[in-house]
Amino acid sequence: MRILVATDAWHPQVNGVVRTLTKLADAAKGLQIEGRGVEFTFLTPQSFRTFAMPSYRDVRLAMPRPARIVELIEEARPDSIHIATEGPIGLMVRRYCRQRKLPFTTSFHTRFPEYVRARVPVPGSLIWRALRRFHSPSRAVMAATPALARELSERGFDNVVLWPRGVDTHLFHPRAVDLCLPAPIFLSVGRVAVEKNLEAFLDLDLPGTKVIVGDGPARNVLEEAYPDAIFLGEKHGEELADIYAAADVFVFPSKTDTFGLVLLEALASGLPVAAFPVKGPRDVIGDVPVGALDHDLGNACFAALDISRQACVEFAAAYTWEASARAFVDSIRAVGAVLPGLDGVEQARFVA
Repeated sequence: MRILVATDAWHPQVNGVVRTLTKLADAAKGLQIEGRGVEFTFLTPQSFRTFAMPSYRDVRLAMPRPARIVELIEEARPDSIHIATEGPIGLMVRRYCRQRKLPFTTSFHTRFPEYVRARVPVPGSLIWRALRRFHSPSRAVMAATPALARELSERGFDNVVLWPRGVDTHLFHPRAVDLCLPAPIFLSVGRVAVEKNLEAFLDLDLPGTKVIVGDGPARNVLEEAYPDAIFLGEKHGEELADIYAAADVFVFPSKTDTFGLVLLEALASGLPVAAFPVKGPRDVIGDVPVGALDHDLGNACFAALDISRQACVEFAAAYTWEASARAFVDSIRAVGAVLPGLDGVEQARFVA
């Protein structure tokens, strides 16, 4: 089964969307659907000219040409098309499918109303209206948590289904690491951007050391404003896993994330979470004693110091990328978003 994923977020960007799609494709290699394997291909900005996103120059948006979109889809010969983002590529592939009356699925990764309003004074209702319009033809709108799925349904989105996330416990797990910094170490990992609300963490009066891993448009300003914090920049693989394991509390100050893969990475590393009681951390952690959720983030940080690290590891073990990939593929099949060509039906001929 060949699945084509259209996404405006791709390498070298470092964010939850890119990590999710990459891990999804890796985990799907072991799946079998009625005796067939599952193969993912990606339609990404790497195939087009790009320009820097206003207010966020590290993110580049594609300038897709309709003819090239058709060529790439024809080359992929997909059995199913999934649109992961609502950017230029997502819009172009959506139009392609609509014009040819082809079924497709979409996913909801980013709370754009809050993201945009953090930068531009645009009414959230207008953005939600545009998002509903984008996703309305989708056979399945995939959401990461039950709470997000309920919210989307309440906001008028149709065909919302659950697509849970996973974590690589072979990479993220407890280990003995010493960063040679004053303890306790309060760690935050993610994009260093305005919507991540990092000032709420950096303004806290906490003992030990505050460590920020990640890069983004706000890094220079925050690094200058908070000289006592340690900014390590982007980290990946074993180096990132070591930093998680060396910390004492994972602080997640964002109020706009739909899920937060870093929460699972931290928990798998034995790191308790301190966060606001908002969608994202509340949906991942719930009432399980692996994190402290408080409207006073400082209180949450101190409470998290007393949480069992082993409980965090055991909680994260239930989230696997294999289960995530299975849920993704099962949703596509359940809603009939499979193009002609699967199960012996003649492959649809794509024409411009």
